[in-house]
Amino acid sequence: MFHIQPNITSYIPRRSFTLLKSLRQRLNQIEIRDAKLAHMLCRVIPVQCPFERNIYFFGRKIAHIPPLCKLNPFYEELVGLRFRALSYLADECQEDVRCYC
Repeated sequence: MFHIQPNITSYIPRRSFTLLKSLRQRLNQIEIRDAKLAHMLCRVIPVQCPFERNIYFFGRKIAHIPPLCKLNPFYEELVGLRFRALSYLADECQEDVRCYC
């Protein structure tokens, strides 16, 4: 009578979680000390989710695809890395970073 939903984490090997956690920690530990690296990170990591779209048909919006970046397990770390790169360029190198916004 009762339907018990299985826990999805029981199907994913524990090694996957520890690997993701260690990769996330490594991304958080990256220190920006080079302007070339900071410029490259600001160019490569997008400002906003590139997958969000509105679909129009004959000028009328018929569908909206929501941003899916939050599903990326490294989303917060990449946003933080981009922010650290922008901060380095603005604070340490005294560069105008408006072109990356």
